[in-house]
Amino acid sequence: MTPKTESSRIGRPALALPVLLAFTAGFVDTLGFVALFSFFTAHVTGNFVVLGAAIIQPYHGVVAKLLALPTFIAGIAATRIYERALVRNGLNVAPRLMLAEFASLAAFLALGILATPLVDGDAPSAIAAALAGVVAMSVQNAASRTVFASLSPTTVMTGNVTQLVIDAVDLAGGATVDASAAIRARMRRFWPPVVSFAGGAVAGAVGFSKFGFGALTLPTVLVLYLAIDTRRWANP
Repeated sequence: MTPKTESSRIGRPALALPVLLAFTAGFVDTLGFVALFSFFTAHVTGNFVVLGAAIIQPYHGVVAKLLALPTFIAGIAATRIYERALVRNGLNVAPRLMLAEFASLAAFLALGILATPLVDGDAPSAIAAALAGVVAMSVQNAASRTVFASLSPTTVMTGNVTQLVIDAVDLAGGATVDASAAIRARMRRFWPPVVSFAGGAVAGAVGFSKFGFGALTLPTVLVLYLAIDTRRWANP
């Protein structure tokens, strides 16, 4: 069999993967924000905003927020190194990255439960749980730029919303027939993850209110499903 390369693309129309990953990102980011004293796992630069606000008003979990960006960078680097090793050995990258994210989410789930009840965001157990969530989202962010680059982004929706608004304005402004077809195709790719991310955010908040960190079982199982499903997606 011809070795799989980094340029391999998904072999069939792929709506489920970006929708489920966007749901996962919205769920995990919101649950982390609610549970871990305004801590962002998917949108880690948001932690800088909270750190800035901490100058004039008290916030818990400052240590975890300081460690979030270097942990995220390390997670991206480790994911990329892992990807390159898989490519060199002719292995299917997509399912193995999903398994890595599954393992990180399972760690976030377990560490979160062990840290409950959370009363101090700077406690070692709270920091460990928070950083496990960051690692999981770093894997997803890296995968969205490499093996899933042909699909829409799934972690930060600002770019998706921006593109959707630009495309809507261009369509309303009278784009050519060829351009209109391309714009509509792009919009069909970009709007489902936006809606799914929003749904995941609501589900993460409600899930935590009812089940605590146990609510993370849902996105963890979804990612495990994707790890199984993507075994047949990448082409040689």
